[in-house]
Amino acid sequence: MLFFQKNKTAQRAILHNLAKIINLLIKRKNKKQSIKTQKVGNNDYFCRSRFCSMKIVIQRVSEASVSVDGEIISKIDNGMLILLGIEDADNEEDIDWLCNKLSKLRIFSDENDAMNLDINQIEGSFLVVSQFTLHAMTKKGNRPSFIKAARPEKAIPLYETFLKRLSFISGRPVQCGKFGAMMEVVLVNDGPVTIIMDTKDKI
Repeated sequence: MLFFQKNKTAQRAILHNLAKIINLLIKRKNKKQSIKTQKVGNNDYFCRSRFCSMKIVIQRVSEASVSVDGEIISKIDNGMLILLGIEDADNEEDIDWLCNKLSKLRIFSDENDAMNLDINQIEGSFLVVSQFTLHAMTKKGNRPSFIKAARPEKAIPLYETFLKRLSFISGRPVQCGKFGAMMEVVLVNDGPVTIIMDTKDKI
């Protein structure tokens, strides 16, 4: 106590530093607990901003096809099969980020059998399939919950925009599945090469 009474300058400096540390801790806590409230139908749910994302699973294929009711509706040879999962919080910024990544992703083998070529260099194609199950929540119970996945009224426009942007940005053919349908997806994974990409990584 005598130290603080005789050294008011030192006391103020210590209190000032303590206040800075407390403010820093509060900011970090607020950042971690940043929450976005999203409206889905008549239900409000909370989506932690760092977990909200558009997800894709990329598979390098030598061939792939999608069938509905026993009929092949889409087919590609060398290229990428893309499984696309959309959340309610996703937007066109997420689409642009993913499409730019996909068009430049060097996952195809060169003459030395090294992954060094992008889809344009091999003259490949894309096959995009909507896949809401990528947003399954499995923390509780044994039955997955898909509450984070966007509903059709939000997902369909974003899915269609994704197809258009991917075609425009990459300059390559883009085939697709049938949104909401029961599909049979057949592929030959070349490698195998499977990559998961998530727009939360763009932050």
